[in-house]
Amino acid sequence: MWQAENVRARLQALYPACEVQILGMTTRGDQILDRALSKVGGKGLFVKELEVAMEEGRADLAVHSLKDVPMDLPKGFSLAAVLEREDPRDAFVSNQFNSLAELPSGAVVGTSSLRRQALISARFPHLVIKPLRGNLDTRLRKLDDGEYSAIILAAAGLKRLGLPERIKAFLDPVESLPAAGQGAMAIEIRSDRQDLIEILAPLNHLETSQAVNAERTVSKAFGGSCQIPLAAFAEITEGKMRLRAMVATPDGLQSAKAELSGDAIDGNALGLEIVSALRAQNAEAILAQCKTQEDNQAT
Repeated sequence: MWQAENVRARLQALYPACEVQILGMTTRGDQILDRALSKVGGKGLFVKELEVAMEEGRADLAVHSLKDVPMDLPKGFSLAAVLEREDPRDAFVSNQFNSLAELPSGAVVGTSSLRRQALISARFPHLVIKPLRGNLDTRLRKLDDGEYSAIILAAAGLKRLGLPERIKAFLDPVESLPAAGQGAMAIEIRSDRQDLIEILAPLNHLETSQAVNAERTVSKAFGGSCQIPLAAFAEITEGKMRLRAMVATPDGLQSAKAELSGDAIDGNALGLEIVSALRAQNAEAILAQCKTQEDNQAT
C-alpha cells in the first residue's frame, strides 16, 4: 500500500489535474502465511490478482516490489517503469544481538528467502534457519514474541515504512548478495495501453532500469523464482556496470559465483555472460541439487 500511495503522489505531482485512485487488494501471496513461498507457487502469487484486475478493466496499473515479479510476465502485460532503487541490502533485525556473528549456536534466524538461507547457512552453519512469512508488522511481532533470535528483512521495506531504527546491521552485499530487483519498485500495465506508457515514462529511472534488467536476465536464464537460491546484483558508476551473481543449494554447501563489469547500456549482454560463467561452474547441477533436496524434504 505504501508503494501504491508513493506512485499516486508522484503521478499527482506530475499531473495535478489527474485523479489517481487506489484499488486495495489482498493477493494469494498475502493470504498463505503458514508455508514457504517456494512450496505454494512462488512470486506469481503476489501479482496474479492484480493482473486480473487490469485485464477486467478494474485497474489501469499495478505497483510491485520488483523482486516479487516473475521473470516472464503473462502475454499482454509489460513493465512500463522501474522507479529509482531504495537501499538494496539485506538488514539484520534483533532485539538481543547486533550481528549474525554474535548469534550463539542453535539460535533461530527467520527468513522467507532461500537465497538468504543459503548465504547464512554457508557462513554460519551453527544457526537454525526457519521460515518467516507475513507482512512487515507480522514478521516484527514474531521476533518481538520470541519466536526468533533474529530475522533478516529487506532494508528497503523497513526504510519505506519509517522503521529504520529496527535495523541492527546492514548486511554487506559482498556477504549477502541481494536478489534480482531487490529495493526497486516497478509499474505493470497491459501492453496495449500506449497512453499509460507515455504517462508513466517520467517515473522510469534509467540506471535502476539498466541494473535490474541485467539482474533479471540472470534470474530468467535459471528459471529464477523464490524456489531456488539465486542472487544477482548490479551497480552502476559513471556509465559502468558491475554485475555479481550466485546460485547455491539451500544449505549453502554448494555454490557458483561470478562477477563481470562492462558498459551499463550492455546490461543484458553482461547478464548473459554471467550466466555462461555460472554454468561453467556447474550451476545447472547445483540447481538440480536444490530440486533433489526439496523432494527429499517433501517425502
